[in-house]
Amino acid sequence: MSIGYDQLVVLIVDDEPHTRTLIKSQLRQIGIRSIIEAGDGKAGLTEVLRTRPHLVLCDVHMQPMDGRDFLKTLRAVKVEALRRTPVIFLTGDAQTDTVMFAKEHAVDGYLVKPVSLDDIKARIDRIMKG
Repeated sequence: MSIGYDQLVVLIVDDEPHTRTLIKSQLRQIGIRSIIEAGDGKAGLTEVLRTRPHLVLCDVHMQPMDGRDFLKTLRAVKVEALRRTPVIFLTGDAQTDTVMFAKEHAVDGYLVKPVSLDDIKARIDRIMKG
């Protein structure tokens, strides 16, 4: 993906408004301006279909649809471009089963909260360079 930060559309899916605000602030610090928010996986899927973001930053533990179900559903959609949307899990969960789930379902990055700006930037850079 060869696109500048200022042109990226990023979706943040997290049930904690404070966390979304912090992540949004970090993204703005690196020049990302188009940031969409969703409070759970179901709302996140709606936003993916509506806005077709370049990247999704997603929490794992949310209600009514968590990050696992969000990822499984996204990876199963019929439209290949949507199915291949890069997803980075941003979570406080470093449990082995969650990490293994992420690997098995083609998550593009896994960062454990709290995350630094450098960690987010490095993961986005890796995805952008393909």
